[in-house]
Amino acid sequence: MRYRAIVAYDGSAYQGYQKQREGVPTIQGELEKSLATILGSPITVWAAGRTDTGVHARGQVIAFDANWRHDSQSLLKALNAHLPDDIALQVIGPAPDFHPRFDALSRVYRYKILIAEAPKPLFTKRAWQFQRELDFEAMQHAAAIILGEHDFATFGQPPVGTNTVREVFVSQWSRQQQECLWLTYTIEATAFLKHMVRRIVGMLVEVGLALRTVADFEAAFKSADLAQAGRLAPPYGLYLDAVRYADGFPNAESSRQTG
Repeated sequence: MRYRAIVAYDGSAYQGYQKQREGVPTIQGELEKSLATILGSPITVWAAGRTDTGVHARGQVIAFDANWRHDSQSLLKALNAHLPDDIALQVIGPAPDFHPRFDALSRVYRYKILIAEAPKPLFTKRAWQFQRELDFEAMQHAAAIILGEHDFATFGQPPVGTNTVREVFVSQWSRQQQECLWLTYTIEATAFLKHMVRRIVGMLVEVGLALRTVADFEAAFKSADLAQAGRLAPPYGLYLDAVRYADGFPNAESSRQTG
């Protein structure tokens, strides 16, 4: 039986999602180790996206094949009991012929920025912190420039092949005052290039700091030249928030978690 699940994790202690050599902590490595312990045989886990070192997830989608004689909720509980405290399945259910990467319609990432007079140690690995204001309106104008289908070569390289064209459906900032000022960048696209979101955020922050104008941002973007990219935003402010599918998952699954 093929299962699909949503996984949330704090990526601070891991060298990204994708499994690496023995001894290197990764999200995939921990998932496969826990599954092998429960099921008694090696299991391969596929994911919707390969998050970088230090990047977090609220809505990573995975799939794996397993011979499990009990209901899905029992599998979820068993896995969460074996996983480290910073990784946890949120939803699970059967999904024949499903592939989390190839069946995805879009991915949603969010990036968190915290602005306060003094650094906030509790959020060191949760947000990019600044002790000065950013020009929110200028960042919002620049963010809208990348909406639609474009060549995004300025912001990264594809993990496979040479195609750098992507379609962006959402690119916008929001702000919320909760003791400190929080700025959140949301981007939804068909797929992403390596470090694409972090480069976009880095360049938008340069606009917010008046290190480049909105026109400079647009010119660099339209050049489709990676050499024109600016700073790379740190990974710890980035979250894989959701992955969209034609059947509405996870909403289609959340009402029947028990399989």
